[in-house]
Amino acid sequence: MIFFLYLKTFYPIKANYAKDMRVNGKIFMSEKSVEMPEGIDVSQEFSSLTMKGPKGELKRDFSHPKVHTRIEGNNVIFKSDDDRKKTIALLGTFSAHARNMIIGVTQGWDCRLKAVYSHFPMKVAVEGDKVVIQNFMGERNTRNSAIIGETKVNVKKDEIIVTGIDKEDAGQTAANIEQVTKVTKFDRRVFQDGIFITQKCQPIEEKQGKEEKQEK
Repeated sequence: MIFFLYLKTFYPIKANYAKDMRVNGKIFMSEKSVEMPEGIDVSQEFSSLTMKGPKGELKRDFSHPKVHTRIEGNNVIFKSDDDRKKTIALLGTFSAHARNMIIGVTQGWDCRLKAVYSHFPMKVAVEGDKVVIQNFMGERNTRNSAIIGETKVNVKKDEIIVTGIDKEDAGQTAANIEQVTKVTKFDRRVFQDGIFITQKCQPIEEKQGKEEKQEK
């Protein structure tokens, strides 16, 4: 009986408290803003954003039931009336995607890999929308890796350079190349052949600046 009275009295108090918070205007609002630099045109269609810059055009869908997207002047704003940690983290993720789009259409992304072989020299070439790897571990069959989106792949001896305006496409293309040469049936301590990512995606100008400093 005492437990029943406890439930009857406690839970209505909690519900009324939440209701009073809204009546008094104490609604938690979370917001993230991303400023657009000069030279970038941004437009919105429902929850999708399109950015145009010197390097090209990117479009991304930011739809989520608890996040509202809008453009105010020179800023893209992601807003939510939910104060939970997951929603606040999602706002941070959306703003990070928007900043990556800005870098992509203004600078571009650069990712690098290196081909390593000790037993059988492999041959890496680009054919259309795929990377072809021949003579890997002495195999007669070729191994193919898909190039995602408009990403470009350039092979210079044992170095493979992946560039593109979409960071996710460039990163996935590099991951595909690394994954397709993964050794599974041999001892990795002996057979260290493969193509490995040596540099994750970075803005192209930033990467070039680091290389110039190293040369000096």
